[in-house]
Amino acid sequence: MVIDAKTKKIIKLALEEDIGHKDITTEYVVSPKSVIKAEIKAKEKLVLCGIDVCREVFEQVDSKVKFRKLKKDGDVISKGACIAEIRGKGVSVLKAERVALNFLMHLSGIASKTYDFVRIAEKYGVKVLDTRKTIPCLRGLQKYAVRTGRGVNHRLGLWHEVMVKENHMAAAKIKASGKIKEDKLKIVIKKMRDKIDKKIEVEVENIDEFKVVCRCGPDVILLDNFIPTRVREAVVFRDRFFPKIKLESSGRVNINNVNSFAKTGVDFISVGSLTHSLQSKDISLKII
Repeated sequence: MVIDAKTKKIIKLALEEDIGHKDITTEYVVSPKSVIKAEIKAKEKLVLCGIDVCREVFEQVDSKVKFRKLKKDGDVISKGACIAEIRGKGVSVLKAERVALNFLMHLSGIASKTYDFVRIAEKYGVKVLDTRKTIPCLRGLQKYAVRTGRGVNHRLGLWHEVMVKENHMAAAKIKASGKIKEDKLKIVIKKMRDKIDKKIEVEVENIDEFKVVCRCGPDVILLDNFIPTRVREAVVFRDRFFPKIKLESSGRVNINNVNSFAKTGVDFISVGSLTHSLQSKDISLKII
C-alpha cells in the first residue's frame, strides 16, 4: 500500500491523540538509550491488512526504527505467525505500539470479514460490495481493507456514482403515498444521462416498485431488504424482460444467510457490516 498524504495526516493525528505532550509512563520507566527488539504476531487466524500503515506509525515516531515486515496485505495468516520484526529505541517502540496495532487490528478485521463473505458469494459469481457506512475520515483505509479482503468498493462518496434512494424520491416528489411516479423518474434519469457520464442506480423496496423502475432504464437496481425468495423473483423478471439491468441485494444479509442471497442469481450483494460492525483481529507486539 502506498501511504499517501491523507493517510500520513490521519496517522499523525492518531499519534497526537494518544501521546499528547509526552508518554509519562515510558519516560520514567525506560532508559532513552535502551535499544530493543520486538515482534508483531497474530493471535488468531486472519487476513492481514494495514502492515504499511503500521510501519508508517513507527517511522513517524522515530525514523531510525527498523521495521521488517514478514507478511504482506492480503496474506491469510495463521494463529501464532510472526507478521513483522522491529528494532529501535525502547521509548520509540512503546510510543508507537498502540496506535500501530489499532490500525492493524481494525483493518485486518475488515479484510477478514470481507474475505469470509467473498468465499461464499464467489461460488455463484456474485460480487460483495461495501457501503458508505464507514467511520468518518477513515473511509479510504476501510475501503482499502475491503479490497484487500477481495471485496469490491461501491460508491467512494456522493460524487462517485448516482444512487437514487427513497429519500431522494420523496424529496423530489417522485414517490408519494408509497408509489413511484414512473413518468417523473424517467424524466430524472434521462436528464442525468444527458448531463453526466455516471452509472445510475435506483433503490426499490418491493416487487411492484422494482417493475416500475425497470421500465425507467437505470443501470442498477438496489433491492432493499428483500428476502431471498423476493430477490429470486426479481432476478427471474429481470432476466426475462430487462437483461441489461444489474441487480444489487442489500439489507438483512449476514454470514449465515449470504449463501441464500448469492444463489438467487443477483449480481451484487452489499454488506454495510463490513465496515460498521466489524470485530478487530487479535494482534500483539512483544518485546523479545
